[in-house]
Amino acid sequence: MKATRTSGLVMLALAGILCFAAARDFRAMWARDRVFPAPGFRMEMLSKYLPSIKGTGVDTEVYVQEGPEKGGTVFVLGGTHPNEPAGYLSAVVMLENARVKRGRLIVVPFGNASGFTHNQPQEASPSRISFKLPDGSERSFRYGSRDVSPLIMWPVPDVYVHKASGQALSGNESRNLNRAYPGDPAGTPAERLAYAIMELLRRERVDLAFDLHEASPEYPVVDAIVAHEKSMEVAAGAAMDLKLSGIEMRLEPSPKKLRGLSHREWGDGTGAMPFLIEVANPSQGRLRGRTDERLVKTGLDKAYLKASGLGRLFVPYDSKGKPIEERVGRQLATVMSVVSAFSDFNSERGVVIEGVPAYEEMVSLGIGAFLKRQALN
Repeated sequence: MKATRTSGLVMLALAGILCFAAARDFRAMWARDRVFPAPGFRMEMLSKYLPSIKGTGVDTEVYVQEGPEKGGTVFVLGGTHPNEPAGYLSAVVMLENARVKRGRLIVVPFGNASGFTHNQPQEASPSRISFKLPDGSERSFRYGSRDVSPLIMWPVPDVYVHKASGQALSGNESRNLNRAYPGDPAGTPAERLAYAIMELLRRERVDLAFDLHEASPEYPVVDAIVAHEKSMEVAAGAAMDLKLSGIEMRLEPSPKKLRGLSHREWGDGTGAMPFLIEVANPSQGRLRGRTDERLVKTGLDKAYLKASGLGRLFVPYDSKGKPIEERVGRQLATVMSVVSAFSDFNSERGVVIEGVPAYEEMVSLGIGAFLKRQALN
């Protein structure tokens, strides 16, 4: 009896230790990754535009830099889907390097903040990805899920009905920020987050609005600019400029009947010209092998090499893979080309942004060269 009681107490103590360690790791997932904005940025919270999200898991940081000369306003949203790292890393690189000479730049690096607190179920994704800086130190970033956290949005319905259109989708899409626009100030956490972003675009009179994404190489709309009809002229000018620089980006029209997405609802419901930028990332695809940090960073997978040889992909793919430096460089080059084209077409609302690394710099030097040291305050 004594041995049984002692064994039971030992097992109970071990269970308590394991529960404490698991709870500590779980709580640590809610700590936001630190960023180090370039001089001139001020920080606000998205709840400024919808106070009901203040203190909730969907509230997130908004960074604003105004240039000395008046001009238009550019909005950059990263982290709509936190398992698409080139999207939020492009926003972080822009935030930590940009110098606005004319107009205004608004950056939201972690749009779906609660999506960074968990991984996509059954995908065996890495928890973090890290990058070496020139001084040998490291910066790491969380690799999350495309969905709003189930801890703040549960249960999900069997069928999600988009309120503004009545369009029926899979119930899982109810937690997808990029199916929730134009949002609802009294709706679900995803709908309230979407509404707050729409309010930001309206109140700040944003001219150009970018939503940064990644997709699988077998997806037809990849390495592409998806543009609303009112954005099409500017997008076409940017695509031509990119092509002359050796960067191929398809131009895709935003389908009028595909509702809930940023490239449609931002254009219909605000004065902004929306652009969704989609770049190829094998770690997003169904053909991939082991989903680890190496795959996320190099984009190299033998199954995709075979698929490329069979002509099953929509982008060129070879033994170089699709490294994250190339993906981030492509995102940033596209943003800057669109800003330049817009300024050519709209001289009175032109925007001039310096300091953002060029495509060639990003590919040759790597992301770490453009991230600030963790030790800085």
